[in-house]
Amino acid sequence: MDGRAEPPAPGPAPRGRPITLALPKGRLLEEAAPLLAQAGLPAPDDPGRQLRVEKDGWVYLLVRPADVPTYVEYGAADLGLVGKDVLLEQEPAVAEVADLGFGACRLVVAVPEGSAITEIDELDFHSRVATKYPRIAAQFFEEQGLAVELITLKGSIELAPAMGLADAILDLTQTGRTLEANRLRVIAQVAESTARLIANPVRLRLREAELAPWLARIEAAARGGGEQP
Repeated sequence: MDGRAEPPAPGPAPRGRPITLALPKGRLLEEAAPLLAQAGLPAPDDPGRQLRVEKDGWVYLLVRPADVPTYVEYGAADLGLVGKDVLLEQEPAVAEVADLGFGACRLVVAVPEGSAITEIDELDFHSRVATKYPRIAAQFFEEQGLAVELITLKGSIELAPAMGLADAILDLTQTGRTLEANRLRVIAQVAESTARLIANPVRLRLREAELAPWLARIEAAARGGGEQP
């Protein structure tokens, strides 16, 4: 024994109503799978093209990462797993239960390698910044005392400077390789992002007896103290 308290063992899955967990499709889901297994969740082995999977008293909703908070906020899911960057951008009315520690990324401002801009305060009202995060960008540049023109794009942000659409970008990066491949260099860090466990506040209160043991197991697994199922 190492003195650490084990997470409370969850009771049997509810028969009347399953626990619903919204999961983000893609890389974050791949990273989440081992942690969920360690916490003892009966996750499906390979959901394939299914968007809703039910197994042993759990329902998994496989949705776009940006949609996870919406499913949780409006009660379509009891729990969700999502990157902190999404929460910062959307500011949904959800309870942020735990920082799960994986999926680490950074929100950064980057400019072309050949740009004369070397510091963030060299951007001005003539500068255009492309981003998928207009709320975060607006708040960041306001805090810096900088008035820039924001251009909202849904994808391929790195292309904007090369095509003359923007002088800089504000985007998420994990390894920096995509930025390097597109000849961009970082001039400022805006925020850090990791995977977060979120919950619908009302469900968290009304279903506390059912949810609390599972939340404790997921948090313990994230700390490296969870039991193997």
